[in-house]
Amino acid sequence: MVVAMVAASMASGLRTKAMAELCCYLTVAFCAFLVPSFAKLTTIEHPVKPNRSLSFLVVGDWGRKGFYNQSEVAFQMGRIGEKLKIDFVISTGDNFYDNGLTSVYDPAFRDSFTNIYTAKSLQKPWYSVLGNHDYRGNVEAQLNPILRSVDKRWICMRSFILKTELVDIFFVDTTPFVDKYFTDPEDHTYDWKGVEPRKNYLSSLIKDLKAEMRNSTALWKFAVGHHAIKSLGHHGDTAQLIKFLLPVLKDNNVDVYMNGHDHCLEHITSMNGAMQYLTSGGGSKAWRGDLKPDDDVNHRAKFLYDGQGFMSVEMNENEAMILFYDVEGLILHQWKISKQLRSAV
Repeated sequence: MVVAMVAASMASGLRTKAMAELCCYLTVAFCAFLVPSFAKLTTIEHPVKPNRSLSFLVVGDWGRKGFYNQSEVAFQMGRIGEKLKIDFVISTGDNFYDNGLTSVYDPAFRDSFTNIYTAKSLQKPWYSVLGNHDYRGNVEAQLNPILRSVDKRWICMRSFILKTELVDIFFVDTTPFVDKYFTDPEDHTYDWKGVEPRKNYLSSLIKDLKAEMRNSTALWKFAVGHHAIKSLGHHGDTAQLIKFLLPVLKDNNVDVYMNGHDHCLEHITSMNGAMQYLTSGGGSKAWRGDLKPDDDVNHRAKFLYDGQGFMSVEMNENEAMILFYDVEGLILHQWKISKQLRSAV
């Protein structure tokens, strides 16, 4: 009743188009918090280019107010983004260090995002997932649509689907899968509101992913998460994702899994399947110097770079071209997959 009275009062006072639009926006923002945590996956549609092609950048682990070469990586992203005429950017998580955002008014949002990625080519939607560092802050702040009034590019949800005429991209909230954040959080405090009870959250997420991937008729299927399934970086493989998420991806013929978490650039290929594992976590701090040996007989590292950089994807109905760039914008590795042959070149 109180909500109804407030709405009526606001409606009666509206006199301008600007006020009407504000009222509509506030209603959407308010209703977003009424959606159950275990609701079906939200779907976002994004158009392809007139020639039925698509191009985008992928970057992760970046939010450090420009430090640790974040600004330099951002500059090169702008340059490559202009060259490729990108349609959007994907963020693989750990968007704000060290402990996410404190609220929707946290200046870190502007200092690490709006004021850093200023190139004209980067003024496109940023589709983002949460990383473990984001969960150490106020998670609802990053998810709150009010941030879009600060920077309209920002689109962040726990798990969702980006649909285009070429590819369905499944964004997966991977942090709640990782046992150690619950059993051994060390000195960190994680914001599990909206996740607990954890078992129900993960069960519902896996169920929804299975259904959505099974029903997808897209030519290509990509998946994005923060944590790696396969990695030779500092953190390495994520056992819980191998157990619970990987079978879903394989059963539904997902072509590519993209992640961050390890602060490096990687391309790992499966020796007994078509799916490729791509790490783009070099958005800022890197050079840990503790890479793992490539001794997995079922997978082979085609590329590994322990430094800053990002990734680009150009695709059409027949093929996808993936390039990795360093902090100076130099191409370090490129790889093409043919959809007809489903084999890497």
